[in-house]
Amino acid sequence: MPTTPSTLDRTTAAERRRALVRTTRDVADDLAADALARDQAGRPPTDEVARLREAGLLAALTPPTPERGTDWRTGCAVIRGVASADSSVGEVLARHYVHAWSGRFHASRQHADALEEESVRAQWLWTGAFRGIAPDDDTDGQDLTLRPRDNGHVLNGCRFVDTAVAVADQIVVDARCAATGDVLTVLIPPGARGVTVEPAHDRLGQRVAGAGEVILDRVTIPPGQVLGRRPDDVESTAPFTALAEPALRLALCHVGLGIVEGALSEARDLSRGGRAYRLPGADPDLFLTYGELATAAQTATAVVDRATETMAQALDTGGRLDDEEAAGVSALVATAETVTSKAALHITARVLELAGAPGLDRFWRNARVLTAHHPAAHRLRSIGEHYLNGSHRAVAATFH
Repeated sequence: MPTTPSTLDRTTAAERRRALVRTTRDVADDLAADALARDQAGRPPTDEVARLREAGLLAALTPPTPERGTDWRTGCAVIRGVASADSSVGEVLARHYVHAWSGRFHASRQHADALEEESVRAQWLWTGAFRGIAPDDDTDGQDLTLRPRDNGHVLNGCRFVDTAVAVADQIVVDARCAATGDVLTVLIPPGARGVTVEPAHDRLGQRVAGAGEVILDRVTIPPGQVLGRRPDDVESTAPFTALAEPALRLALCHVGLGIVEGALSEARDLSRGGRAYRLPGADPDLFLTYGELATAAQTATAVVDRATETMAQALDTGGRLDDEEAAGVSALVATAETVTSKAALHITARVLELAGAPGLDRFWRNARVLTAHHPAAHRLRSIGEHYLNGSHRAVAATFH
């Protein structure tokens, strides 16, 4: 049978996926070897990002085209694999991947293509922080302000960023224009004058993620760094653009699953090696406990995988996505996040009772920090409203 261009594209994509899986495994093994020491040191992820860049993961985890990038399903698998070895680095990679989609979510296709091409060429590391689309009763207002000037805008204010604040090449934020009232999505130029970074020290968990505050004092934002205008309300937001926030939440679910897999794997190895508090030969109830924990992990994985498949289909649909489809994706992601958060906190706490080896506590600490800012009750109410009324507004507001 003759080989067609589409066949070549599929073959090339399949080869890229296989190579990426192998690379992910190698990177995870490398990170696992010194994960505890790096967690204890708690330094910004300069060396870790260098490892990701050298392995080609920063260039690979960008939106897919026939020639480059990674599809959503594979990207999430890479994030989970890295997170199982070091969840801080997994979170860096998760936020990098989702924020690398910013052009597609917020800008024109031509602008997005140019950004993605440059991102791959220069192996940019992306991060960002959005206030998101707030409910009507949110009166906090924007913490970043843009003022127009002849050659673009000037940006002032401060914003907490969860990963790579001192080492990222692009920081994506939303800010309100003081002149028009519009909320614009902008890129903060790397190394721009007026940008100051204050790293967060002595965090409970995710210590190597590189969290911190970015302080912006009259930072010039050229026109090319403005991706687009974002409406203030859910009803006016394009369905595809509305996927940006649940996509990030779902990528972080894969980080949570990585934490679960890492904790269970390490506890199992300790039990098998006779270095745990409770050993299989002396405690038959240990099988029951591990059965419970493995079941909880598999349940969370099944829910997250379903949400991942649904998100992948929605991203493939692109501009043809409608409001109801976007609402369904958001509700499913909220469900995945609820189940994963509960499983991660439960499993990482339980393994401490089974195998109290030094460093095993880092899994619980990391899970606690990853899930701390997203209360389950708010998500469950939104899921319930969507189930009963089909309302997409409440679900979307969950992700601000």
